[in-house]
Amino acid sequence: MSRSSAVAMKYADYTFRDKNPVKRWLQRRRLASAVRALDRLPHPPEAICDFGGGNGELCKLLSERFPKAKLICYEPSSDMLSEAQENLRAVSGVEIMQDLRFVAPGSVDIVFCLEVFEHLPDEETGEAFRTITTLLKPQGILIVGVPVEVGIPALYKGLFRMMRGYGSFYAGVTNIVRSCLGDPPTDRPIAEIAPGRGYCYEHMGFDYRRFKERLDGTFRLQRIAASPFTWLSPRLMPEVYFVAVRPGDASRRT
Repeated sequence: MSRSSAVAMKYADYTFRDKNPVKRWLQRRRLASAVRALDRLPHPPEAICDFGGGNGELCKLLSERFPKAKLICYEPSSDMLSEAQENLRAVSGVEIMQDLRFVAPGSVDIVFCLEVFEHLPDEETGEAFRTITTLLKPQGILIVGVPVEVGIPALYKGLFRMMRGYGSFYAGVTNIVRSCLGDPPTDRPIAEIAPGRGYCYEHMGFDYRRFKERLDGTFRLQRIAASPFTWLSPRLMPEVYFVAVRPGDASRRT
């Protein structure tokens, strides 16, 4: 999704209400995959944060799964924050916020961060890691979902994007071929989603393999799963999920 299109449309219009039925199904499926990552919890969580909650759709699912948990929908973008407020109006037990300063450090059991890190430049990625580390309890769980934009997925995603916006950065032949060969472009266009907050609107150029290395340098990576079909390799699937744990002493930093 290009910047101009993203600004003109609501988040749900190009995700959960996209005109393409396959994309709509994948969007719903990715949320279900994220929630399913909690099947092995030893005890119900007391507090969960959706970090970069978009329009709040994940919090709807979490409120059904964990009705007694405190839910935090954190969304720094004013436009998306408004969408979350509208979407979660009838959902009880969810705090929607644009600032995490009032959340006590070390008070959150689980942080979800879905379709966020592929949009963040290096500096913003490091800042997000530090914030999440501060939020989580020792041994708290981080669940990250990011797209696979290299190899075979880059091919079928590239063909789909070419049908929608041929010639743009994310739908150009050269960049698609490079991504298919495992060498995605590094000159990603960076804009601002809020004052002082860098943002990459396109997924093209994001490399989940490099992100995995950085994630494992800050948190303790426990599990990797593909989506929508967990029994297949991330090398074939459009999305990958990382389940990680905050080290107990919080001494590791990015």
